[in-house]
Amino acid sequence: MKLGVLDQIPVRQGGTPQEAIEETFRLAAATDRLGYSRYWLAEHHNLAALACAAPEILIPQVAARTSRIRVGSGGVMLQHYSPLKVAEAFRTIETLHPGRIDLGIGRAPGSDGRTAQALVHGPGALGIEHFPEQLLDLQDFLCDTFPADHRHSGVQAMPASPSVPELWLLGSANVSAHYAAQIGWGFSFAHFISPDGGAGVVRAYREAFQPSPTREEPAASLGVHVLCAEEEEEAERLAWTRWCWRIQSNRGMYTAGLPSVEEALSYDYTARERDYLEYLKRTSIYGTPAQVVDRLAELSSSYGVDEFVVVTITYDFAPRLRSYELLAAEIGLHPA
Repeated sequence: MKLGVLDQIPVRQGGTPQEAIEETFRLAAATDRLGYSRYWLAEHHNLAALACAAPEILIPQVAARTSRIRVGSGGVMLQHYSPLKVAEAFRTIETLHPGRIDLGIGRAPGSDGRTAQALVHGPGALGIEHFPEQLLDLQDFLCDTFPADHRHSGVQAMPASPSVPELWLLGSANVSAHYAAQIGWGFSFAHFISPDGGAGVVRAYREAFQPSPTREEPAASLGVHVLCAEEEEEAERLAWTRWCWRIQSNRGMYTAGLPSVEEALSYDYTARERDYLEYLKRTSIYGTPAQVVDRLAELSSSYGVDEFVVVTITYDFAPRLRSYELLAAEIGLHPA
C-alpha cells in the first residue's frame, strides 16, 4: 500500500499562517524520511483556517527541503487560470526538480462564490463548461502536442523542462472521473469530501480510460481523512477540531482559524448540525493505527486502489505529525 500526504496547511485559532507554513515544511521533511510517496499541497481561498492559497509557490519550497518524496498540487483550480500560465509555472518547477513533480488539477472553485468571481475577474473569464477544453490545452502546452491548425499552435510553454509533471485530476463525482479517463490522466477520488458512490466512480474511470502522451495505463488513488492516535478515544477527541471546523465553514465563518478540541466539544450545535456530525463521524477514518489500517484495507479492496493520499487535521501540530508517524509504522513504510 502506498501513502501520500495532502496538506491543506491548517491554521489554528491563536496561531499564524507563518507558523502553519513552517509546520508544513516540518511535516514534509518528516514524511519524506518516513517513506511517504507524495506530498500534495491543496488550493483554497478566503479561508483563514487554511494557508494554501498558492500551491505553485510552496511546491518548490517543499521540494527543496526534501529528497525522495514527489511534490505537487492537490490541486490547482484550473477554472480560475490560463492553462498556459499553469503550464509555465509547473514546467519551471519541473526544471528545478526533474522527475519529482505532480500537477494535480481540481474542478471545484476552492472558495465561496464571491471569491471565485474575484479570482476570474476580467473579460476573459470562462465558465465551468470550458473546463474540458482547459484540461486539453494544459496537456498540449506541457507536452508540445498542439495540432498545426490549432489556435495555440506555435505558442510554447517555457522553459523547456527536461520532463513533464505527472498529471492527475482530482474529484468526487462521475464528471471528473470521465474527464480523467478521456484525457488519460491519473484520477484521485476525494473520499474525504464526499465518499458516497465512490467505488463506482473509480470503476467507471478505469473502464473508460484512454491512453495519453503522459500515461499508458489508468492510475487511481483515494484522498482520505485519517487521524491515528495510540488510543481510539484520543483519536476521536482530536478529530472534533475538524468536525467543528466543517460546521463553522458551513455557517460561513471564514475568518476564524481551527477551533481547539475544547471549543469544538462545547460548541452550540443545532439539531441539524448534530445530524451532520454523525455523518462526519461515519465517514471519517480515525482510531488506533491497527483500526485505521484495517479501514484502509477495506477501502483498498472495495475501490480497487493501493494508494491513499492522507489529509490529517488537528489543532496542535504534534498529534498531527504523530498520526502520520503511527500510520507509516503500521503500514510498514520504508524510512530513510
